[in-house]
Amino acid sequence: MKVDGRHYRSIWLEEDGWSVGAIDQRRLPHEFVVARLTNCTEAADAISSMLVRGAPLIGATAAFGMALAMREDASDAGLDRAYKTLIATRPTAINLKWALDGMRGVLRPLNSSTRADAAYARADEIVEEDVTINQGIAQNGLALIEAIAARKKPGETVNVLTHCNAGWLATVDWGTATAPIYLAHDRGHKIHVWVDETRPRNQGASLTAWELGHHGVPHTVIADNTGGHLMQHGMVDLAVVGTDRVAANGDVCNKIGTYLKALAAFDNGVPFYVALPSPTIDFNIGDGKQVPIEQRGAEEVATMTGRTADGRIETVRIVPDGSPVANYAFDVTPARLVTGLITERGVLKAERAALAAAFPERLASAAE
Repeated sequence: MKVDGRHYRSIWLEEDGWSVGAIDQRRLPHEFVVARLTNCTEAADAISSMLVRGAPLIGATAAFGMALAMREDASDAGLDRAYKTLIATRPTAINLKWALDGMRGVLRPLNSSTRADAAYARADEIVEEDVTINQGIAQNGLALIEAIAARKKPGETVNVLTHCNAGWLATVDWGTATAPIYLAHDRGHKIHVWVDETRPRNQGASLTAWELGHHGVPHTVIADNTGGHLMQHGMVDLAVVGTDRVAANGDVCNKIGTYLKALAAFDNGVPFYVALPSPTIDFNIGDGKQVPIEQRGAEEVATMTGRTADGRIETVRIVPDGSPVANYAFDVTPARLVTGLITERGVLKAERAALAAAFPERLASAAE
């Protein structure tokens, strides 16, 4: 997607052919900074510190982290050490385990002398697969937007509500929830996005708004609790969110606050869609109650970072000293509240049978 008219991906192989470039998302929207990752530890730190975030991008970064590790130590011990280091970074997003299991499966049978080249080749495949998958999501989600537009008067705007950042910054390119939005915009449809700020890390206000603005998509940032009000007044045509893990029964785990948006959408008859790449499906988990919910540091809730009137970027505390803070990073939306799952193979019902029929290879790999 575009930044100041120039195409960018969120992660890439640098011109030296071995180090990895990534947009430092901690610095957005006030600074555009590119980080260079040169070893497995730096890749792991990038994931855990949320320099990179979003389930598909976490998987891609982990794959590159394995490649960097094999460049330094391609022994069996080095492979196991890299896997252990990277798998510990984020517990909720299943794409992390999917990418690392795939990398290890490719590398384990190989002689150590060939592992580094094979690791970079497989990491590149994961990156390109993600782009192709998200382009499929864009096409299938576009049909939903076009159907709503067709029911409106000529020239009327389709209003979409998002939560958190499921844009190209959360993937390698295009995004998941935003992919249909970008495609609709590029094809000339009138579309407007309500962007949840998404406390506590403000990924909506900081990231989704930033990327929509750079691509020229009309949008408005709203406080997290505004969505229900907008739905009550007919100001939302559909909600589209991303996900970090989808259980076998269609339950969806996503950024904290997603469940509340789904409840409001259900109560107001607003279609609620979840856009997901197939590696996000976890057939090993029967329902959302089994998804491990990451709890992050209290400082993410207790402090906020922004730009002051004189241009300085400062972090300030907004919670009284001594007040305990809980920071649950994700919640689970039951399948019954999900209108449909937008995948690269079509829009599916949020149920096991539909997921298994569309992605039998994912089901088979889970059974192994």
